[in-house]
Amino acid sequence: MVQTRRATQQSQLAAKGEPKHQPAGVKPLTKGDHTTRPFKRAKKEHQPDERPPSESAVVTEPNDLEQNNAVASPTKQPRKARQKKTHAIPKPSDFAPRVSSAWKVGAHVSAAGGIENTIVNAARVRANAFALFVKSQRKWSSPPLTDENVASFKARMNEFGYDPKYILPHGSYLVNLGNPDEAKREKSYECFLDDLRRCERLGLMFYNFHPGSTVGNATKEESISLIAQSLNRVHKDTSSVITVIENMSGAKNIIGSQFTELRDIIEQVDDKSRVGVCLDTCHLYAAGYDISTKAGWDETMATFDEQVGLSYLRGMHLNDSKTPLGSKKDRHENIGLGMLKLPAFLTILSDPRVQNIPLILETPTFEAMEVWECEIKVLNALSEVGATSGASGEEENFAEREDILNDMVGDIRSVIREYRDHKEKVGKKSTSGRNTSKSKARTRKRDATDVEEEDEANSSDDARSCMEHSE
Repeated sequence: MVQTRRATQQSQLAAKGEPKHQPAGVKPLTKGDHTTRPFKRAKKEHQPDERPPSESAVVTEPNDLEQNNAVASPTKQPRKARQKKTHAIPKPSDFAPRVSSAWKVGAHVSAAGGIENTIVNAARVRANAFALFVKSQRKWSSPPLTDENVASFKARMNEFGYDPKYILPHGSYLVNLGNPDEAKREKSYECFLDDLRRCERLGLMFYNFHPGSTVGNATKEESISLIAQSLNRVHKDTSSVITVIENMSGAKNIIGSQFTELRDIIEQVDDKSRVGVCLDTCHLYAAGYDISTKAGWDETMATFDEQVGLSYLRGMHLNDSKTPLGSKKDRHENIGLGMLKLPAFLTILSDPRVQNIPLILETPTFEAMEVWECEIKVLNALSEVGATSGASGEEENFAEREDILNDMVGDIRSVIREYRDHKEKVGKKSTSGRNTSKSKARTRKRDATDVEEEDEANSSDDARSCMEHSE
């Protein structure tokens, strides 16, 4: 009976057009009632708060009981503005006094933080002379010197008592004035010219540079002529700075390892008052000039005077050599620790021919200024020993002073060893978890178009040793 009733109801609903199982009283959806997007909900329009006043959000005043029981929230103090650290401006009295000597010993110091800081860094190591980069030595262009930089540099030069004739700026390692490729040589010239103009703004007298390379695409005679042409051109484009050619070690196609090559450049320079020479002791030894003994030094200087002329000697770089005589490899070593040994430097610092010119260290520092400070102290002591002994320089006199020399070498070794140990301890802590190989690779990345001429013209260690305290 129940089943019969249900069937009868369903048949009646079907007859009226209503679907099966449709609840009573609910109108079924027809085709026309559907929208194009039946499942998308319409946006709700903003409705005003229809709650009764008792339920609406009403701000009420707390009663006395609430005020008594409420805990006072701490008032926010205004955040203090972070104050920049101010460093006291260094003064000459902050550093030990420099030794008074006719042999003006110094080092190639850093210009990091502003070119005026080179003077402070020189005073810190008690240098009587110094070298510097007037801009980045690894970039073709750098931001110009500001008027503030120039004014600060000149003021500190005067305040610290440095004479421009004992300052020997070093040129860019990218420059190759001997490159036979005209476009590349022009790029080098523009960088070269910019350096000289910076020197003029700073009131400096000299500018030391590497002569260049044939890069295997020209004869040495052709490259020498190109170098001289660039010097004649830059002398016309500037007014006063003396261009100082550095002797080289003789690697590959490098110009300037022999005195005759320096002579040939100078002979083609029109204004010879604006050209000079800087002799690097490591380069001399690597190129085959034996300056390890007094006899060898005297012979070398006699040859230089004959082929170039002592009047052109404007400065020296004092470096020991890691490699033997005639190796043609430019590998600088700390004073007394290389193949030249300390007696060679005693000979040099007993020679009046190298008085009153900048004598610049380019030895490895391991990022420690104390190394240069120690070496300068040793070299100044050598000049005093040479002066008090009458500068005789005989080999037997070296034997008499052997204990003194050994103690000096021991001092240099001790400073280097102490710093190496310290750096090793610090390095183990600071490099944990770092991918140092990638960071080193990034810092050494260079423009592919410049690699060939840079490596040819500058395959020397002085770039590496000076870079440790630069930029």
